[in-house]
Amino acid sequence: MKASYTEAFQEQAVKKALLRGGKSLKSVANELNISYWTLRGWLKKIPGGDLKTNEHRSKRPQDWTLQERLQGLLESYGLADEELHAYCRERGIFPHHLEQWREAFSRGEGGESVRSEQRERHALKAEIQQLKRELNRKEKALAESAALLVLQKKFQAFWEEKGE
Repeated sequence: MKASYTEAFQEQAVKKALLRGGKSLKSVANELNISYWTLRGWLKKIPGGDLKTNEHRSKRPQDWTLQERLQGLLESYGLADEELHAYCRERGIFPHHLEQWREAFSRGEGGESVRSEQRERHALKAEIQQLKRELNRKEKALAESAALLVLQKKFQAFWEEKGE
């Protein structure tokens, strides 16, 4: 017989599983007195619920928004070494990223530095594309010049043979 759980209980269980810190999913399921597979199924039903495809894991640390960085700092504040490393592993970051973000916030560098980095990155990408186009054009011109030189030498050799 299949057990039925209220929607509120399922939501609370999913929240507890997502915010479990260093605990395993099995230990959370045991605490709630439900099957590991039931809890895992509930997590898969919500977007980004399966922690293997969690939204933070798919993002690089430099792509985190200012709000996400602040949330990460708040969630990780006061965690001991093991808990901190588990927290970072779950989100695909390293403790030094948190330290960099903390220093940036304390220096008053916030969204503007992130936006300026994004603008600079965009400008560099545009410059790289323009340089690639220019390089491609120059390579074509060089190949055309080389072909014309070969043709010119062949033409001169042909007239020299006819002249003899």
